[in-house]
Amino acid sequence: MDRIKKSLVLSVLVIGIFQITNAQVNVSNELYNLNTALQSRSISFENPTGEPGEGGKDASELGVGRKGAPRKLIEPGETVVLCDINQSGTIRHIWMTGEWMDHPWLKEKGESGRAKLLRTTVIRAYWDGQEHPSIEAPIGDFMGIAHAKVTSYQSAVHSVGEKAALNFWLPMPFTSNAKITLTNESEMSFYFYYQIDYTINDQHKDDVGRLHTCFKREITTQKNDFELMPKRTGKGRFIGAVVGVRTMYPGWWGEGEVKIYMDGDNENPTICGTGSEDYVGLSYGIQEATFLNHGCNLNYMSEKKVNVKDYKSGKIRKFNPEYISMYRWHIPDPVYWKQDCRVAIQQIGCCYYERSDDWSTATFWYEAVPSEPLPEMPSAEERVRNLEEMFGG
Repeated sequence: MDRIKKSLVLSVLVIGIFQITNAQVNVSNELYNLNTALQSRSISFENPTGEPGEGGKDASELGVGRKGAPRKLIEPGETVVLCDINQSGTIRHIWMTGEWMDHPWLKEKGESGRAKLLRTTVIRAYWDGQEHPSIEAPIGDFMGIAHAKVTSYQSAVHSVGEKAALNFWLPMPFTSNAKITLTNESEMSFYFYYQIDYTINDQHKDDVGRLHTCFKREITTQKNDFELMPKRTGKGRFIGAVVGVRTMYPGWWGEGEVKIYMDGDNENPTICGTGSEDYVGLSYGIQEATFLNHGCNLNYMSEKKVNVKDYKSGKIRKFNPEYISMYRWHIPDPVYWKQDCRVAIQQIGCCYYERSDDWSTATFWYEAVPSEPLPEMPSAEERVRNLEEMFGG
């Protein structure tokens, strides 16, 4: 009998170890299934159409196909089409980098403060013939960093290198067309490099969720709840957000709770959090800590003191503003809606009072197309206002 018990215990342990190992390496049939209709493609300046056998045709001083077109100079006001794919498929990965930091060779030319390009350059995506974009955001926020301040980290959605190499990993399905553009809304030109990796022949249903992203910023929230995602109607899935906070007053800013109003909620939400740092999986204030589905990749206190009126005492006080970039991904804990959804976060300080700060967000969700237009994005000037300390120079 003891032998039988030991055998059962051993079997359970073996099964458990196998399941854990499977989870760690993300083993699935897709990794080794060779009988698939999917075909791999990639678009860059070296192969702008992604068509077979069309890469590496440009010439450098080394000859044809020897690094002839790795990059492009993007002029002020210029819009570049990054891809225009006319069949079914799924974008699997986007990598990009550019002259967005104060590299030594740029400083030698007297150029500085270039990080603001991460807020003034805009990425837009159009799915399946829809005329208005489903994605519209500054490249920095879309690719994982608020305030245009580069920090090296990895999450389930982004991986960022210390020299502003930006990677994006959420899948972007489409049934007939995918068009992505990049627009330089600054007064500076910059060299840009990118690669879009995708598959074709994916068999998506017409109502498959297409990735949507909007960018919002309120330089002063006026004690009102800050809306991460405007109300969307029809079926959808909320994925999460990259959130930026610039504090405008002394004291702890993050007592506000995230509220997810869904499927007919009006005054009260179905999903209600407990605090701002709690929402991104942290506690008792904010700390730099980056995890797969939640965290904070920037927690910077300015060295410059400013004078403000204290909320509690009403007296003028000096304080050091803080700059925070944080994120939360609802991938293992999905948030689906069937009719409508809206996501907001309260503006509450400790302990307790209504306050105003500078909040921004790039928010991500899936819904079918045709879809409603995104809210109007702030102008380039509004997107960079009061962030000079983050831009360098």
